[in-house]
Amino acid sequence: MGEIDDAIERADREAFTRQPPKTLQARINFLMKQLKTTKAVAQEIGVSQRSVERYRKGERKHPPRAIAERIVTAVRARWQPQVRKRRRKQAATTRGITVETRARFGYTAPIGTTDDGRFRRLTIHLPPTYAQRLFNARDAGASDQQMRQIIAEGFKDIYFQDGGNRAMGLTDVTLNDIDYLDLGY
Repeated sequence: MGEIDDAIERADREAFTRQPPKTLQARINFLMKQLKTTKAVAQEIGVSQRSVERYRKGERKHPPRAIAERIVTAVRARWQPQVRKRRRKQAATTRGITVETRARFGYTAPIGTTDDGRFRRLTIHLPPTYAQRLFNARDAGASDQQMRQIIAEGFKDIYFQDGGNRAMGLTDVTLNDIDYLDLGY
């Protein structure tokens, strides 16, 4: 996963109205409700059916770290899909998305102005159209670089050009060397 994917996952987790199950047994039982069979759960988390049965009964409480992480990931991916879907729809239609980052921005500017990239810390609210483009790109399997470009275009329009009020000669804003990036919607 790239930085943008991670930021979207964090924003999704923040949208949860209830916390996912905490214990191993509760997580396995949740996966059983979702996937229906021990075989399906075993395939999802990469263990044997017998291991799933042991986790479910509480006979085994401490799986290896890699398996525990796969269990947590599988639960989070299925936890409250309607809440995530509703929040994304609101972001893409009415609310927009807030991007907070510290990164190096580079751009192409007219002759006589500086186009040296430099680190900036920005918190910008992007309109719903950019949120929709970002979610569509992620769902289509876009690379992290392609999703960065969508965010960079939003920054160019909203921050650098102020919606068409300044810096009209500015083109090709790029988002490089991301120190951190966080999304909210």
